[in-house]
Amino acid sequence: MSNHLQGDTDTMAAAAPPPDTAYANEKAPKEVDIYRDTFIRYMGYSNEIGEAFRPLVPKSIVAASYGMAIGYVCTDTFDKSLRLQRTGASNRDLAILAGDVFSWQMMASVIIPGLVINRITWASRMMLSKAPVGILKTVPTLIGLASIPLIIHPIDNLVDRIMDETYRKAVR
Repeated sequence: MSNHLQGDTDTMAAAAPPPDTAYANEKAPKEVDIYRDTFIRYMGYSNEIGEAFRPLVPKSIVAASYGMAIGYVCTDTFDKSLRLQRTGASNRDLAILAGDVFSWQMMASVIIPGLVINRITWASRMMLSKAPVGILKTVPTLIGLASIPLIIHPIDNLVDRIMDETYRKAVR
């Protein structure tokens, strides 16, 4: 998917065995990142579900959805840090990786999508302001939910570029 630090550090690459020379010209299959490349990625979007339902549920439910998303972010950070630590990486490399994973996930899974979904549901509500109450309460929520699969990859790519130009340049 992307070339971000998560799983692509020099230390992690150094710990990998050399490729079989018979297949050196073939691309090795990329290891699946369960936090980025599987349905588990949607756990990071639990706060977007809360945002989509904001007009229909108590604020405490929306806040709890953010707690779930931040738990996902912390789990990914811990998992990747632990995997790197097991390779014998330095504390500096561990701190750099943890900072990268946490920052990337917070931006790509919590902050930016939360703002985007909030604004999508708000704009939908404004466009439907003269609609009957039942439509006004449900359709913006459905539009917000339907937009989640459409925004994941563009936001991930944007965050990769932001991280490449800021954090990753600073820690090199």
